[in-house]
Amino acid sequence: MDRFQQFTDQWLPIIGKAVVETFQMVGVSLLFSILIGVPLGILVVLTRPGQSLHNKWVYGGLNLIINIIRSVPFIILLFFILPFTRFIVGTTIGVQGVIVPLVIYTAPYISRLIETALLEVDNGVLEAYKAMGIKTRQIIWNVMLREARPSLILGLTIATVGLIGATAMAGLVGAGGLGDLAYRFGHLRYEVDVMYATVLILIILVQTIQTIGNRLAARLKKD
Repeated sequence: MDRFQQFTDQWLPIIGKAVVETFQMVGVSLLFSILIGVPLGILVVLTRPGQSLHNKWVYGGLNLIINIIRSVPFIILLFFILPFTRFIVGTTIGVQGVIVPLVIYTAPYISRLIETALLEVDNGVLEAYKAMGIKTRQIIWNVMLREARPSLILGLTIATVGLIGATAMAGLVGAGGLGDLAYRFGHLRYEVDVMYATVLILIILVQTIQTIGNRLAARLKKD
């Protein structure tokens, strides 16, 4: 008990700060990734062969860009775009310095998840609305996105969990957060208790997010 009290007195403020930094990285990066990834995913679907906005050049170009970015592991991408990150935000360390690579890494992933979810919508339903003369914009918002809500929620849940893992890797460049805490104190300084605490927090965080996402998707599916 005394050891636990000593641990909390020494490390609880540091761990609390790391948790807040992780939430900041995940929250801001996820917001920008959604703002970029969702329209990108919709555009990929609409420009596919046979779709209303079919354009092989746009579709091929978007596919190529998305595939190239998704082919690069995050830790490599993180170092590769350091000059670009410094140009955009003026720094490559701390929470601010990791937002750009997190968004570049996550947005194409979300666009693929959005594409997959929208392609699951029954084509017969879409054709019926098209036959009634409903505009493409209305079909996107009132039919495709509505019908695909459960899959969209599950996809965004997966993306969020992956984003948490990416923030942990970002700790290698001093981005802050739980990854930085585990690396600097748990690994470099051999503070085993800190490593265990970090892993436990990440497990709880991921399980909570996944559970919420699963339940929300199940509720939307019933509706």
